[in-house]
Amino acid sequence: MTGAPRYLHRALATAVVFAFASLLLTPALHARFTLEQVMSSPFPSELTAAEHSPRMAWVFNAKGVRNIWAADSPSFTARQVTHYSADDGLPLASVRLTPDGRTIVYVRGSETNKKGEVADPTSNVQQPHQEVWAVDVDKGEPRLLGTMECDEEGCEDVQLSPDGQRAVWAGAKGQLWIAPVSGAEKARQLTYVRGENSSPRWSPDGKRIAFRSNRGDHSYVAVHEFGSDTLRYVAPSADRDSLPRWSPDGAKIAFVRVHGAERGLPIIPVRPQPWAIWVADAAALNAREIWHSNDDANGSFPNLVEEEAFQFAAGDRVIFASEQDGWAHLYSISASGGKATPLTPGQFEFEDVALSADKKSAIYTSNQDDIDRRHVWRVPVAGGTPQPLSRGETIEWAPLETGDGKFVVCLGSTATSPAMPYFLTAQARQMIAKEALPADFPGAELVTPKQVLFKSEDGLEIHGQLFVPPGRTTPGPALIFTHGGSMRQMMLGFHNMGYYHNAYAENQYLASLGYVVLSVNYRTGIMYGRAFRMAPNTGWRGGTEYQDVVAGAKYLRSLAYVDAKKIGLWGGSYGGYLTAMGLARNSDLFAAGVDLHGVHEWWSEARHWAPTLGEDAPDLAQAKKLAFESSPISTIAQWRSPVLLIQGDDDRNVPFDQTVDLVQRLRAQKTPLETIVFPDEIHDFLLWRSWVRAYEAAADFFDRVLKRGEKIGVPN
Repeated sequence: MTGAPRYLHRALATAVVFAFASLLLTPALHARFTLEQVMSSPFPSELTAAEHSPRMAWVFNAKGVRNIWAADSPSFTARQVTHYSADDGLPLASVRLTPDGRTIVYVRGSETNKKGEVADPTSNVQQPHQEVWAVDVDKGEPRLLGTMECDEEGCEDVQLSPDGQRAVWAGAKGQLWIAPVSGAEKARQLTYVRGENSSPRWSPDGKRIAFRSNRGDHSYVAVHEFGSDTLRYVAPSADRDSLPRWSPDGAKIAFVRVHGAERGLPIIPVRPQPWAIWVADAAALNAREIWHSNDDANGSFPNLVEEEAFQFAAGDRVIFASEQDGWAHLYSISASGGKATPLTPGQFEFEDVALSADKKSAIYTSNQDDIDRRHVWRVPVAGGTPQPLSRGETIEWAPLETGDGKFVVCLGSTATSPAMPYFLTAQARQMIAKEALPADFPGAELVTPKQVLFKSEDGLEIHGQLFVPPGRTTPGPALIFTHGGSMRQMMLGFHNMGYYHNAYAENQYLASLGYVVLSVNYRTGIMYGRAFRMAPNTGWRGGTEYQDVVAGAKYLRSLAYVDAKKIGLWGGSYGGYLTAMGLARNSDLFAAGVDLHGVHEWWSEARHWAPTLGEDAPDLAQAKKLAFESSPISTIAQWRSPVLLIQGDDDRNVPFDQTVDLVQRLRAQKTPLETIVFPDEIHDFLLWRSWVRAYEAAADFFDRVLKRGEKIGVPN
């Protein structure tokens, strides 16, 4: 492993020369704070509220130390509930409050990889497990309920019974497991069911559990009734059924139906994925369709929308998401059928949604009237004019109403203040747990990025956020940042995802070092409409989104305070792919790059997430050729600019062999190269110290190449 030599002893002569040169630089080129400081704020997630109590809870990740906190309305005085003390790489997820608010159930540890291994970036000799825990808020002593060890990213889904006495989850062997929240008995397998079983949902009376049973090319909604030896299926078919939802009175079950798999289809064309909403009688389990989508591309199932967007609400109405008008919007429909009512019409998109305590309104976030931010809105589920609950130069996400129906809480940030929990009032939002913010967090030293618009060669308008160091007037180095996903949107402030909250902090740190940074929201990203997100010939089908990165470089070149010969680029995952594309196709534009766990060869990546893709496809050879031509390795002979490659070798999103293969190719053609490898670390680094080391190395790499003109070595 080759690391950045920031921590190595340097020759005295070099130090003297650099020290003298630094005296000639303007103050704007000196870091005004450390990377650790700007990454020190505790990132909140997993916000939840008790159903029959004014209590809320969330997770704080403070420098890798993850703990659950709670607060009660109306004072919202925060208190720490758990007391873990190490940056140990054990995430907390699926946080649930019992209806009375007295107990919190949560999952600790990562999902498993394909070998059934829970991630352990600390390289402990003892094998870790993904476990379900419970803790009484007043006592703060966690008790183990059982193991989970689910096998997909974000698959943690603990569901509590209506009385709060039992927890059920999808766990090992693709089965459902159940345990008393008291911990009096060990978790047991609920029942044996063929296939991979997930998405359990309790009936309102707590006597039944509906869930999805995935059989590969088709899936069912199944119902387990306590005391019965027989499992029942809801209107079984040759299609894919999912997302079972009970009506508030328990008389009905709504679910989604998508067409089953079909063999022998071409790979390259992007086909519409029509879908429908069905409602079943919960006793007889006979079902009928109440709504179906259009058959065109806009009618495709909105896979990006969170499961919370499909719910049974009050008034016997079902709320759901659709892109039928080209934008991701909320709709509602009577459970008996009829015409769907648009709840959020307009040229914007919603993201998070939750029902109010009385289930009569939807509380959601969208970029309405503020396209590069998010704000909280409320709309009746029966339809009406949405009302804004927050506005201004702030960002909000994950809104909920407290169980007493008196307050809306959310997570939020600004351009210079990091993510924190808030409660909303008619006048403003109020921060919760302000005392958890580090005293030396450098909010006053951060820059406010500017929204910029520029056009790609084919005329598509691209949004970006421009970070300009204070006082910058003369030409100097600049960087382009490309996010991962790719279905993400970077915003004009600290991000709502931990991964990009860190990336935003890094961009602020780079700006403090004197770099102009342009974050590019290239096509295939969200919140600008489906036509933008599903732009033709992107990804492995042509990589046309790369021209948006080139357009960003040309925009930077047009700025008087940017040195056109000192433009670098960096990004992770899909952003790593675009970084590699920039270096492989335009080393004339990009003088250096930092590529974190990027994709470099599309076909093997596609086989990773879809191993049976195209086995009998008529255009298999053409697809392989197109995927190769859309990959950085297709033009690797043009790659001359130095690169720093960073990845963990237990990456569950982008296989580590993407970095292994690229290193050998670059080594063979003598391309300047450095690498940092984190043994046993995953894609979204679990250790805070991994993030700090990676981002410090990235900044140091750019300093050495773009500022000091150092020559990066070629590995043997």
